[in-house]
Amino acid sequence: MSALADSQSAEKPSLRAVEVMAQTDTVGWMTGVRTMWRVTKMAGETPWQVVFALVSTLFAASLQIIIPRLLGHAVDQTQTALTGGAEAAQAALWTTAILVLAVSTLRGIFATLQNYFSESVGHYTGYRLRMQFYDKIQHLSFGFHDSIHSGDLITLGLLDLEGARMFFSTGLVRFVLLAILIGVGGYWLISIDLWLGLLALSFVPYVGWESSVSQLKLRGTWLVLQERLDILSRVMEENLAGIRVVRAFSAQDHERAKFHRASISALDLAYERVDIRVKSTATMTLSFFIAMGLVLLVGGMKVQAGTITVGTLAAFLTFMTILQMPVRQLGMLVNSVARTSTCGARLFALLDLEPAVRDRPGAPALNVTEGTLRFEEVSFSYPSAPLQDVLQGITFTAKKGETIGLIGPQGSGKTTIAQLIPRFYDVTGGRITLDGQDLRDVTLTSLRQNVAVVSQDVFMFTTTMENNIAYGNPWAPEEKIEQASDAAQLHGYIDGLPERYRTVVGERGASLSGGQRQRMSIARSLILTPAVLVFDDSTAAIDARTEARIFDAIRAQSADRVTVLVAHRLNTLMHADRILVLDMGRIVEQGTHAELLALNGKYRELYDLQHRSYGVTA
Repeated sequence: MSALADSQSAEKPSLRAVEVMAQTDTVGWMTGVRTMWRVTKMAGETPWQVVFALVSTLFAASLQIIIPRLLGHAVDQTQTALTGGAEAAQAALWTTAILVLAVSTLRGIFATLQNYFSESVGHYTGYRLRMQFYDKIQHLSFGFHDSIHSGDLITLGLLDLEGARMFFSTGLVRFVLLAILIGVGGYWLISIDLWLGLLALSFVPYVGWESSVSQLKLRGTWLVLQERLDILSRVMEENLAGIRVVRAFSAQDHERAKFHRASISALDLAYERVDIRVKSTATMTLSFFIAMGLVLLVGGMKVQAGTITVGTLAAFLTFMTILQMPVRQLGMLVNSVARTSTCGARLFALLDLEPAVRDRPGAPALNVTEGTLRFEEVSFSYPSAPLQDVLQGITFTAKKGETIGLIGPQGSGKTTIAQLIPRFYDVTGGRITLDGQDLRDVTLTSLRQNVAVVSQDVFMFTTTMENNIAYGNPWAPEEKIEQASDAAQLHGYIDGLPERYRTVVGERGASLSGGQRQRMSIARSLILTPAVLVFDDSTAAIDARTEARIFDAIRAQSADRVTVLVAHRLNTLMHADRILVLDMGRIVEQGTHAELLALNGKYRELYDLQHRSYGVTA
C-alpha cells in the first residue's frame, strides 16, 4: 500500500494502477475487503431500511422453501381423492390450495419489500458517494486536474460509483437469500431422502462454478470495455468542444472515422461478451435438465417401490425449478464482490486523496490591512516535472495602489506567478506574503476572496449574463453588476440586448465573441473588489482601443488594490508603475517603461521587435 500512499501524498493518482492493484491476489484482496466494508458501513447509515431489507429477505426465502412442500402435499391429497375418501381429501385439498395462495402472496409481498428497501439503501449509498466524489473534485488542487483527463473522472463518477453502490442489493442481500435457499432447502431435501436430495442438488456446484467463471470473464471484459467507452466518450467530448474548429477545417469525415474506430472497438468486445453469456447459459441449463432427468428417473423408481410418494417427488422437482435461478445468481454474487472491490477501490482511492493545496489545521482567515504583496526568493516546479524549476529566486514587492507588469517570452514563468498568488499551486521554495502573512498559513477561502484572477482561459456558464458576472458574489446588487460590466466595456453591448442582463449565454459562452468573453471575465473579477487583482494575458482577444478604455477604468479604481498585469503586448504594460522582465524563470530586468528602454536590454529587444512588426520605429 506504500505506493498508493505515495501517490496520494503527491496527489498524482493513477486510476488504472489502483484498478490493477485491486485485482492482485494479496494486496488486492485486502483492498477489496476494506472497500466492501466501507460500502457496507455507508449502507448502515440507513439502519431501518437495512433491517427491513434483510428481514424481508429472510421471510421471502423461507416462504419460498415452504411452497414446494405445500405443492407436494397437494399432489398427495389429490391422489388420495382419486383412490377414495374423496370428500375429506377434497376439503384438505381446498385448505392446501388456500395455504399455497396465501404463502405465495406473502412471499411476493416480502420479495417486493426486499427489492424496495435494498434498492433504497443502494440509492442512498449512491447519493452519499456522489456527493463525496463531487465535493472531493471541488477541493482537489490544480495539479491533480493537470494530470488526469476529465473523461476519466466522469467515468469514475458514473460507472465505478454505480458498481460500488449496488453492493448491498446485489451482494449482501443476495448472499442472505442464497444462504437460506441452498442451505436450508438443501438440508430439507437431504433429510427426506439422502441420494435423491444429492441428485436434486447435483447441478448446484457446476452451475455455481460456471456462473462464477463466466461472470468473472464478463467482469474482465467489462473493465476493458469500460476503457474503450472512456476513449469513445473522450472522442465525443473533444468533438463537441471543438465543433467549430471541425467545421472550419471541414474535418467531419476525419472525426466520423475516428469515432467509428472507437465504436467498432467497443462493439467487437460487446459481441465477445454476448458469446460468453450465451455459452454459459446454455451449459448451465443443460446441467440443470440432466439433474432433473436423473431425479425423475430415480424418484420414479422410488415411487414405484413405495419409499416416497408422488407428492414428495413433485416437491423435489418444484424446489429444483425454484432453485435454478438463485443458483445462477451465485455468479452474480461473485461478480458483485469483484465489481465492488475493483470499482470501489478506484473510487475510494480518489476520495482518500488529500489535496496538495489545502488549509493547514487551525489556519486563520487572511487579514488585509496595508495590502502589500511580497515574493521572497520564490522558486517553483510543477508536480508533473518536479526536477524542472519554472521559477527561480523571484523577489519583488507590490504595495497597495501599484500596478506591476510581467512580460517575457513564452515559458518564462509569467502565468506561473499569476497562479501562485491565489495559491492555485504551492511554492516549492521561498514564500509569498500578503501583509506579512504567508499565503500557506491562511485559509484558501479568505485568500481567494482577496485575490481575483482574470485568466486567459475564459469559461462561461450556461446561464444569464447577470449570473455569469455575479458568479463570485451572487448577492451583488444590480447597480454593482452594471458598474463592473461598464468598467469592462461590456455594459453597452448587454444593454442593447432584448433581455439585457437576463440574456442566457450559450454553452461555454458560444454565443459571445472571444473579446466579449474576456470582458465578461474581467467584469466577474471586478465585482469582487479584491485586494490583489491579477490579469493573466486576459485582454489578448480585445482590440487595443477597448483594452485602453478597460485599463483606464481599472486604474481609476486601483488605489485600494495591487494590480498585476501579465501580457505579451507592451502597450498593455507601458503605464505600469513597475515592469518585471522574466526570462527562464528569473527576473532579468525591472523598472518603469522609460527606465527599461534606457537599459537597452531584453525589454528594449521586445519593444523593438513588436514595434518593427507593426511598422513603427522606436
